Amino acid sequence: MDPKLIEPTGVHVTPAGQVLVCGARSHTILQVDNKGCRQLATLGTERDGIKYPYSVYYNTDTIIVGQWDNNNVLVFKVK
Repeated sequence: MDPKLIEPTGVHVTPAGQVLVCGARSHTILQVDNKGCRQLATLGTERDGIKYPYSVYYNTDTIIVGQWDNNNVLVFKVK
């Protein structure tokens, strides 16, 4: 429902209950509330190298993003 999220694709719920969503056409990874209605944080954008993200996974201190238009898998360390 957030206008910053265009064509939501992959979603991941972390062990802490955080909901991460890929915006394929907005080239973003967002954290949204547990109803998917409100953005809580932007975790990555096209400036970070994200282009057509289709899958996202979070594990302890790493976010892994699979992309549709290339063979790259992005790995981000979380601080």
